Order: sequence, then C-alpha cells, then structure tokens
Amino acid sequence: MAPIAVGDVIPDGTLSYFDEEDKVQSVSVHSLAAGKKVILFGVPGAFTPTCSLKHVPGFIEKADELKSKGVEKILCLSVNDPFVMKAWSKTYPDNKDVLFLADGSAKYTRDLGLELDLSEKGLGIRSKRFALLIEDLKVKAANIESGGEFTISSADDILKAL
Repeated sequence: MAPIAVGDVIPDGTLSYFDEEDKVQSVSVHSLAAGKKVILFGVPGAFTPTCSLKHVPGFIEKADELKSKGVEKILCLSVNDPFVMKAWSKTYPDNKDVLFLADGSAKYTRDLGLELDLSEKGLGIRSKRFALLIEDLKVKAANIESGGEFTISSADDILKAL
C-alpha cells in the first residue's frame, strides 16, 4: 500500500490508551480528528533513544505554540501495547497535551502505509517516524522519514507547515 500523502483522507481505525482513571480505552481515530486540526506523529518505539530524547519532547515543548496556531490535538502513535505507552507517557511528567496512543498489532500503521519492518533488529513490524498535519481528516502535511532518520518530522517542521 502506498504511504498516506497530502490530500488523502486518513483512514479510520481503533487505537488504545489509558485514561485519567487508569482504564484502558479504545478510540476511533476519526472521533479524535473529525472537524479538528490535529497532529498525528508516529515513532518506531517507546523508550527508544531518538523517540524519547528528541521526537516526543519536541511536541511537548512546542504544544502551546502549536495550539496557538489552531492545533487542537497532538497524538503520538507507536506500535506498542497500551501498558507500554502508559509507562512511557509517565516519563514526561510535564506533558499535558500529547496523547500517547497504542497500535499494538500495527494494523493502523499498516492502514497508513507507514509500517517499518525491523525484524532483523529483533523489533518486528514498527511504525516509520512521521508527522502528519491533519485538518478535518484530510492530510495537509505528510513528513515521513526514511529509515532511522529524524530530519523532517519534528514539532518545528510541523510548525513551518502551519
């Protein structure tokens, strides 16, 4: 499947997260993004160095600036289970704006055409590193990295597209 691109409507799918009462919730991607300006960014794995030290912190630090430009939701997607995503989110105590979403079986990642096979490294199917700017389900910017790069999918790169 071709990767999601500018002009495409994002597919619907179900992702999981832990709510404020510490209960696992399943949520439709369309319910999070319909009628809104949202950022969906994906990372190859929770707790991995680039994801943990650069990608996620950038969106947390720039959340106010992104919101001032009309972004209503910032969604972080990873091919991990919701328990891992919850534990990872707790390593960012100052985070108030990034919702950590689990795509445990990589189904949604595949629907986006953004899967990355890291089986040779013992990691299985993961997500490419990416950042999408979405307005009312339509992709306005699609910054999709090659391999393990981190050159075009940062919060600063998305700010340039706003």
